[in-house]
Amino acid sequence: MRREKQLLLDEVKDLIDQYGSFILMRYFKFSANAANQFRRNVAKTGGNVEVLRKRILIKAAEAAGAKLDVDLPGHIGLVLLGKDPLETTKAVFKLSKETDKAVEVIGGRFEGKLYNAAEMEKLSKLPGRDEMRAQLLSVLEAPMAQTLAVMDAVLASVVYCLDNKCKQQSSE
Repeated sequence: MRREKQLLLDEVKDLIDQYGSFILMRYFKFSANAANQFRRNVAKTGGNVEVLRKRILIKAAEAAGAKLDVDLPGHIGLVLLGKDPLETTKAVFKLSKETDKAVEVIGGRFEGKLYNAAEMEKLSKLPGRDEMRAQLLSVLEAPMAQTLAVMDAVLASVVYCLDNKCKQQSSE
C-alpha cells in the first residue's frame, strides 16, 4: 500500500477509535450547500462527517475492530458520533426526511455493537439525554410534590376548622 493511503487509513482508524460510535450513510443527489449545512448541524452535536473511499473505510473499520458486513453501494459517508450520539443520530435521520431520502442510513456502530439501518432508526427515536434527565426528575419530584400537597391540605383543614369555630362562637 502506498504511503499516502496508509496515512489516510491510519487517520480514519484513529477517528473511529476516538469517536467509538458511527453511522454509515449512502448519499446521492446531495448539493454542496446541503452537505455543508449537514456538516454544521452534526458539528453542533459534537460529531464529524467524513466522505471516504469504500476500501479505506472497510480496512479502517476492520483495523478498529468493527467488521462491516453490509453492502456499500453508491457514495459512502461516515458520520462519527460525538458527545451526544443520540442527538447526532437524530440529526442524520432528520436530514434524510428533509431531503427526500438523499441520505440513506446503511447501518452503524453504537457503544461497540453494530446495528443495521432499522435498528439505528429505532435508536434515533429514543429520547435525548436532556429529555431523559427531565423524565427522571419528574419521577423523583412527583411523590415529593404529592406529599407536600397532603401536608398542606392537613394544615389548611386545621386552620379552616379553627376559623369556623371562631366564627360560630362569635355569632352566638
